[in-house]
Amino acid sequence: MMRLFVALLLALGAAVPALAQDNAPKGDAAAAKSKNSMCIGCHGVDGYRTAFPDVYQVPKIGGQSPTYIVKALEAYKSGERRHPSMQGIARSLSAQDMADFAAYYGGGK
Repeated sequence: MMRLFVALLLALGAAVPALAQDNAPKGDAAAAKSKNSMCIGCHGVDGYRTAFPDVYQVPKIGGQSPTYIVKALEAYKSGERRHPSMQGIARSLSAQDMADFAAYYGGGK
């Protein structure tokens, strides 16, 4: 009986992430091109450093995992990740915007 219970828990644990992914919006890299001006000014410049709020080496995000990009933007939006500029930008983004940026930058742009 215990084995059956453990097997059921494992099966449910594997199914939940798959269900969550099915509900996520599909990213459109072409749509992100028209919204990209708020990203490219920092993330598109090799070696760029920002001076607000502290001197910070801005990471290149082209080629980053789309899943990582969405999770990072969600974390900035919720306040879990802290950087004033990124929090402000992320708060203005919809789930579709985040998926679009992930598709665009995940493609190596």
